[in-house]
Amino acid sequence: MSSATESGAAQPAPVRRARMAVAAVFAVHGAVTGNFATRIPWIQERLDLSAGQLGLALAFPAVGASFAMPLAGRISHRFGARTALRGLLALWCLWLAVPPLVPGPVWLCGALFVFGATAGMSDVAMNALGVEIETRLGRPIMSGLHGMWSAGALIGSAAGTVAAHAEADARLHLALAAAALTVLGAIACHWVLDPDSAAEEHPPPRFALPPRSALIIGAVGFCAVFAEGASLDWSAVYLRDVMDSSPGVAAACTTAFSCTMAAARLAGDAVVGRFGAVRTVRVGGVLATLGGLGVVTAPNAGLAIAGFGLIGLGIAVVVPLAFAAAARSGPAPSQAIAGVATITYTSGLIAPAAMGSIADLTSLTVSFCLVTVGALGLVAGAGVLRGASGEPGAAPGTPVREPGASERTASG
Repeated sequence: MSSATESGAAQPAPVRRARMAVAAVFAVHGAVTGNFATRIPWIQERLDLSAGQLGLALAFPAVGASFAMPLAGRISHRFGARTALRGLLALWCLWLAVPPLVPGPVWLCGALFVFGATAGMSDVAMNALGVEIETRLGRPIMSGLHGMWSAGALIGSAAGTVAAHAEADARLHLALAAAALTVLGAIACHWVLDPDSAAEEHPPPRFALPPRSALIIGAVGFCAVFAEGASLDWSAVYLRDVMDSSPGVAAACTTAFSCTMAAARLAGDAVVGRFGAVRTVRVGGVLATLGGLGVVTAPNAGLAIAGFGLIGLGIAVVVPLAFAAAARSGPAPSQAIAGVATITYTSGLIAPAAMGSIADLTSLTVSFCLVTVGALGLVAGAGVLRGASGEPGAAPGTPVREPGASERTASG
């Protein structure tokens, strides 16, 4: 048994409580995204944005996240993990109220840049604490934590669906959501772990380029995040513009996608433990491909919603497994994880703009052919995730018995 596991066993109650707290943090973070995603059509209509303009604006959250994520480690090092998470999560929640207030497209891009920056930094902070708890417990929990994020996104999108169906003003809806989630996040952060940094520890590097061993793993994560970002940002717009659905039905599509993502991630740790990372991702890629084909060929809104649900089911566990595989891919797990995170966030940067640009030139239906191609990439590239879940029964921190593998310190 590792020393980290022994530490967790010595103080089981605080660690279990911290696990529930960080799970709540993941849920709050997801709820911000879910609320925002369902009101994107409202913002587009209010600002009279074309598909291309909306796609460009929706790229700015990923731009902000990519620039700000390297700062999160230094912030946590300077202020402590708990304090850093509390502040960053509060900024992310409060900024939810800003995008619907902006007067024009340029202001929207700026607001979404800050929105993404706060999202990315709080994301890094909460995943780092998730890894710490996983290590102390001695068993994998990251897929479950990501499941809580998806559950939060589901709850947020459900609230957004109700607000859209009631034709509520998004400025009021998102302001109320921002206030409530800020309070819930602050309460949850009170109970998370606050691991001490060694006094002589140097601050983490400002940037971490991906080592070659992580590039292919990052490419698999790229495919999954492209499909996730495209579906989350564009599903409601697709239902409204292509299927001529009502605002409530369009918002319900985002809810269906979030629901399947949540269910698959919550069950992910058990499924991967039973069938292995490669088989799980390969089957998931097939499901996501079928979902993408269903979306682009659907004759009605119901089948399109089912297609989006299959996409969510298929891609759900890919990103946690990609980070786990990165941690085992070479002698510098932290650098590999940061590199894969950079690649996946780049996918989030490209997806909205690519979808909007292709929609302007052709149609949204053609745009979603990209998602189908990306899902096929998961089927082809699943093999690089071999060993992401470790050996059966292995605790986090147990080296995988593969050439060149290192200790697991994966984040999700």
